[in-house]
Amino acid sequence: MAGGQAQTARPEEGLSRFARFAAIDWSGAKGSRHKGIAIGIAEAGDAAPRLVKPGHVWSRTEVLDWIAALADGPPTLVGMDFSFAPPFVARGAYLPGDAAPNNARSFWAFVDAACEDEDLGAASFLERSFRRHFYFGKADGTKADFMHLRECEAAFNAGGGGKPSTVFDAIGAAQVAKASFAGMRLLHHLAGRVPVWPFDPPPARGSLLVEIYCRAFIRLSGRRGLKLRSLADLNAALAGLGTRAMRSRMELNDNQTDVLVAAAGLRAIADKPAYWHPETLDAVIAHTEGWTFGVL
Repeated sequence: MAGGQAQTARPEEGLSRFARFAAIDWSGAKGSRHKGIAIGIAEAGDAAPRLVKPGHVWSRTEVLDWIAALADGPPTLVGMDFSFAPPFVARGAYLPGDAAPNNARSFWAFVDAACEDEDLGAASFLERSFRRHFYFGKADGTKADFMHLRECEAAFNAGGGGKPSTVFDAIGAAQVAKASFAGMRLLHHLAGRVPVWPFDPPPARGSLLVEIYCRAFIRLSGRRGLKLRSLADLNAALAGLGTRAMRSRMELNDNQTDVLVAAAGLRAIADKPAYWHPETLDAVIAHTEGWTFGVL
């Protein structure tokens, strides 16, 4: 890899200083309200996590405001489940053949300026502005030609995490394309309010935003990584992360169980230096592609 080691907090700087750990399941769906968005929080310690505003149908703009408000509140480590940038290192560009920035922060602004969608949506970026870069079906040619991965996604796959998705795959229920580019708009609007790792080094105090993959925390708990379909399954995963059982009378959906486990998972690994210093994360990757927190 080119470049030097990415600038991140050293172990002695106190990575366990966070008072809260939040996980957000995100959505790139069209519209102004999104049933797929959920937020879970775990307080420092081993108490069961909880949902933020259970039953509320969030807008992406509300999530932006909720994160921005953390700048004035208890120090919170926030994980969001989408890709913070497209692949860059393997091809030397985000959108080869098109004029686009060569660093993540400038690219977030580029995406935001190109989008016409409501509520930080990004469907127009994929479907019209830069349509040729995205796979929507057989008419686009061979799907394998679009399957470009970031370095962290390759590391996740090599570590047995499973086959990761790419932001250029815009077809099917498992695609992360629209959600990721909508998320990049959020990251642009968040600039200067809450730092984003590894594009920014972890600050000595205050809140911090990281990219996560919720399902990876289910695997970290000792389970297979499949969706959690019952309260018993959820509590078994929480126990594997050193967290007390959750008691809930409401029926929990997949998005909600994902963020509850991910919040507990963030709490379980936040004070482990290895997760802040993946072996292959260098300065070039840190400023272009970023990294999924929890992938070594």
